[in-house]
Amino acid sequence: MTAELTRGQNHPLPGARLEIRVSAGTPVVAGATLGDEDGTIHGVEQVAHPGAPTLPGLEVSRQAAADHRLAVDLDAVPDAVHRVSVLLALPTGGRGPARFGAVAAPFVAVTGLDGDEVASYTITGLEAESAVVALELYRRQGAWKVRAVGQGYAGGLAELFADQQLAQAHQLAGSIHEAVASGLARSVPAPPAAAPAHRPDQGTAPRTGTGGSVPPASSPYDPQGAPGSGPGPQGPGVPGQHGAQQPYPGGPGESATAGQPAAPGGDGPIDYSHPRRQTAAPPPPPPAAPPAEPGRPARPVAGDATGWSMEERLYNQVWGMFEDLARTTAAYRSAVDFADSRMEKELDQVLSDPRNRIGGQGDAAREAARARHGELVSQAREVLDRDVTQLLAEAEVVEPALPAAFARWDNPVWHAYRVPMEIPMALRLGDLHLPEADRIRIPMLIRLPLERGLWIDSGRSASFDGSFADSHEMRRLGLETAVAHAARLLAVYPPGEFTVHVIDPAGSGGQALAPLVHSGVLAAPPAQGAAGVTEVLSRLTERVDLVQMALRGGAPDALPPGLDTSHQLLIVNDFPHGFDDRAVNQLRYLADEGPAVGVHLMMVADREESSGFGPLLDPLWRSLLRLTPVAEDHLADPWVGHAWTYEPPLVPPGSQVLQQVLAQIAAARRSWDR
Repeated sequence: MTAELTRGQNHPLPGARLEIRVSAGTPVVAGATLGDEDGTIHGVEQVAHPGAPTLPGLEVSRQAAADHRLAVDLDAVPDAVHRVSVLLALPTGGRGPARFGAVAAPFVAVTGLDGDEVASYTITGLEAESAVVALELYRRQGAWKVRAVGQGYAGGLAELFADQQLAQAHQLAGSIHEAVASGLARSVPAPPAAAPAHRPDQGTAPRTGTGGSVPPASSPYDPQGAPGSGPGPQGPGVPGQHGAQQPYPGGPGESATAGQPAAPGGDGPIDYSHPRRQTAAPPPPPPAAPPAEPGRPARPVAGDATGWSMEERLYNQVWGMFEDLARTTAAYRSAVDFADSRMEKELDQVLSDPRNRIGGQGDAAREAARARHGELVSQAREVLDRDVTQLLAEAEVVEPALPAAFARWDNPVWHAYRVPMEIPMALRLGDLHLPEADRIRIPMLIRLPLERGLWIDSGRSASFDGSFADSHEMRRLGLETAVAHAARLLAVYPPGEFTVHVIDPAGSGGQALAPLVHSGVLAAPPAQGAAGVTEVLSRLTERVDLVQMALRGGAPDALPPGLDTSHQLLIVNDFPHGFDDRAVNQLRYLADEGPAVGVHLMMVADREESSGFGPLLDPLWRSLLRLTPVAEDHLADPWVGHAWTYEPPLVPPGSQVLQQVLAQIAAARRSWDR
């Protein structure tokens, strides 16, 4: 089973002969360094790069490329080498991107010679950096392990080599870029998007065969949505993506030509699709798109995106739809702003001429300015509607094809649900939409395992006024949303690999918690009272401490017998009632340190009610991903920063799907424990 690493995590390597695969979506330079126990490089001869691609036990690509395969034989590296660092860098001196923040998040995987993945890592969170140490293979007690590093350097390769104590850092960085520049003619770019020929009656399609970049798994909401790195992703690459062809000139959140409307009156349709969308996928290839009818765009296909599996292609396709909708909406809003400013300027010119203040000339000029404004807005709306229509058509084929982890509760895939034996790459935590395109909902996918805790805000929402839902109603909705999230997390983990604890100090959540309690999927009944709060928090805090000490000491097998090593989720209801200062500090500790060792937090709380603790809790709220039990526009995408309306993944009224899924999970756990 593949280990999907987050920054700082490590994983044992099963053998010495490995392959490291890199997918960056844009041409990058791949290399590796051989370092001692401290990571120090003792000369340029210990760096494998396009100008010197082979070292003992190591071979890298000879050119910049969107995809790389690096060969590693750890038995052949010198005995003095204790670290093999895999590095990526953006080429300099060309027309390509200058920073990783402007491209898709790179994805790196360690595989055996048979192609089976051992560990993978999506490098999220990069912005101004132009070079990054992606992975590190290192010796530990005679065995080799891989660690996800993700350390970026704004100063590029020179700064990276200098950080590894290489004396000739600047000279080596220059020679590498010279070697890359001399081979640019044979650089391998990202696969081009397969776009149909434009016809006068054909709308521009975001894809014909479609994260854009992820979340960046990009997650995005983050996230990392984004969501979230990225729901993916993170993906991803935050947060999941279709991959990137050419960089968005200004990077996420910055204006660029791709986001500006074309001048009206030009020949042919306006292409508002983002140039970084990539449709060609690594093997196995995605299904071919059905032939398009004459004069119409190609029909969309589920899974038509970059990825090594159907799950990854669907994940990337969802992120591609997310980015396409973000950018085409940004183009529409930019066009409307341009039309508004132009009309305002024309009206000012009319009013500045005294001859137009009386008589019919001024009225005629004003009507002409408004007519031009309406024409520009109409043209922009036509393009937006055309793109949204195609995205809607794509959503209609993608949504039914989603696996259970990506699907809504009303998707029929849940009726065929079986407890999985592997953890999926992401989880759906709701839907996102924009007011200009209310017809389409984008799944909010977040990479697993969770890198941040979740905060279900039970405070008064902007979507409700005081006459519609009081504080008690919001608390009930918040806990029901938390139960739905917890059920989805339980449903995507193998039996025995995810444990849920509940703290309900006042016992006020009995009705909402009933599906979890009655199904028997909880580790214990909900903890109540001050004693129950103290016992659960102390036990989970001790688990975090023990696992951290074992990992830092390089002895993960030395954990005490009987320690539950599964992922842990703590649901806290009605915070801060029942919490004293010590319990609050323990909660903050779990939020900060828990995710790295498999302890996750989900809080149902109204921030205003905890104001008595003052600024002590500000870091806690910032460390959690805020979600709401009702629709609210509080999440932003990682590309242009729209305020997206978030809708929680609630179970349809009257549906028994939640109880059926939990019953299967409980039965699978009983069988597993026998």
